[in-house]
Formats: sequence, C-alpha cells, structure tokens
Amino acid sequence: MIELRRLTKHYGRVAAVSDLSFDVRPGVVTGFLGPNGSGKTTTMRMILGLDAPTRGTATIRGRRYADLPFPMREVGALLDARAAHPGRSVLDHLLCLARSNGIARSRVGEVLEFVGLQKIAGRRTGTLSLGMSQRLGIAAALLGDPAVLMFDEPVNGLDPEGIRWIRTLMRDLAAEGRTVLVSSHLMSEMALTADHLVVIGRGRLIADTGLEAFTRSTGHRTVLVRTPDADELAHRLRDAGASVRPGGRDALVVEGLEGADIGRIAMSHRVVLHELTPHRVSLEEAYLDLTRDSVEFGVLEGAGR
Repeated sequence: MIELRRLTKHYGRVAAVSDLSFDVRPGVVTGFLGPNGSGKTTTMRMILGLDAPTRGTATIRGRRYADLPFPMREVGALLDARAAHPGRSVLDHLLCLARSNGIARSRVGEVLEFVGLQKIAGRRTGTLSLGMSQRLGIAAALLGDPAVLMFDEPVNGLDPEGIRWIRTLMRDLAAEGRTVLVSSHLMSEMALTADHLVVIGRGRLIADTGLEAFTRSTGHRTVLVRTPDADELAHRLRDAGASVRPGGRDALVVEGLEGADIGRIAMSHRVVLHELTPHRVSLEEAYLDLTRDSVEFGVLEGAGR
C-alpha cells in the first residue's frame, strides 16, 4: 500500500502540495485526478523519492522508496516516457535497469514481448515515437514484477488499440492484487478503468472515494420525461417537490425525483408516459463541477471569437 501523511512541498513561497494524506490500496485501480498545476506529478515524484517533501511522509509498503534495497522489484513507475538515454537501444536500456536491480536477463525478453517491442529491440530509444516510448516505459515499470505500480498519463501517444491494451493491463494488474495508481486527464478512460478516485486541486485533497460514489455525490442528476400531458405532469411533479423545466416538444427535465417516483406519480394521475430516462452525471461532468474553483490555468469563454 502507498501511504501519504500530511505530504507538503514548497518551491519558495509557492505550495505545490499542501498537507496531502491518502492511501492507495491493493486490488483496485486508483485514478489520480486534478487540473493542470494541481500537484499530481509532484506528488508522484515525492512518492518515488525524486523530490524531497518539505514536510510529511510518503511510504510504500511501510518504507520510503529510498530505503528499498531493490526498488524495481517492489515498485514500477512510468512518469516520463522519454526518460531513456536516446543513444541506447531499447534492449540495452532495459538490460541496464535489470542489471542494476538484480533482475534476470530473461525477464527483459519477457517484458519486450509483452509490450510488443521485441521486433525493434535494436532501435535507439531516441528514434521511437511517443507511443512506442510509452510502451518501453511500461516495460521498464513491469521489469521487476513489482507489487506496486504508478503511471503518469500512460495513454499519451497511443492509438485506440494501445489505449484499450493499457486499460485492460491496469485492470488485470489490480485483479492480481497489485497496487495501481494512475493519473490521467482523459475522463472517459478513467471512467472505464478506475475503481477508486483521488482528486486534488491546488495541491490539496478534494475527494478520496469510489468512482460510483463520486459521480453520485457530485453534480445534479436529472430525468428526461416525454408525455403528451406535459403541463399536467409538471404540475403534479412540482407539488411533489421536484424542479421541472421544459426539455423540448412534449418533454420535461426533472430534478429532485428518481425515475421510479416519477412513474408512480404519473400512474396515480393517469398520465401517459412515452419516455422516462434517467441522466446519470458522467465522470467528466462531476470532475469539472468539483474542480471548477481549483483550475490554475483557465481560459475565458468565447476568447478569440
């Protein structure tokens, strides 16, 4: 398990991360979300000992990363897909990492085949596309067969097939009981991949909850109702405490009542329904609503028109 306790990082007078505490548990994919400049990458760098915290602690399985004797056997990480010597071959890059962590040479061949780079093992890393570099970074993260894995924006540069492969990989790793922490700006992918969400803004914790609970508790859920008796039904629903607005021809958008409640009210007043469709708040809608006041680099609506 990854444990953060009051983790804080200052750069001069700027607080990149402030008093951050949360756990990343095994067996689930934990999505790490936040606007640009929210402190996600800084947090991940502190977990890996690449940046020293101003105060607080970040431990992996109860120990600091720097205290792990063979870190790649316990923690695999991809923070920068281009973090490889451009003059080394794909094979030599992985062999260097393996040798420094006491990992067998045969394991290098296994991970190259797994990520689909075995045919270009002799190519220099500096000639790889971003997508290929991502696959190489994932191979390096998996090299030591670690129980803890961290990925920062792992789908950047990947084609649709590669994105689906990453999604399946994350879920398979978690299903094996591993601890998986993954940051991403693609809400559609997080909705399909993550089980749990940690959301930060301006370096502070905003949410630490399950995916379903996050979308249920944030934003407004509505129900689209179509009926030839829209005026009558709107009157009855408002009497029951709902907020009702027109939703087009013969349609109402209802907030404050569940679909089953609307159906019962319609039936009791003999109102015919043609459609009753709940609108569930998407992860993107919930995320944007929650982080609205934490955006560091926003844009003006209509700018440039």
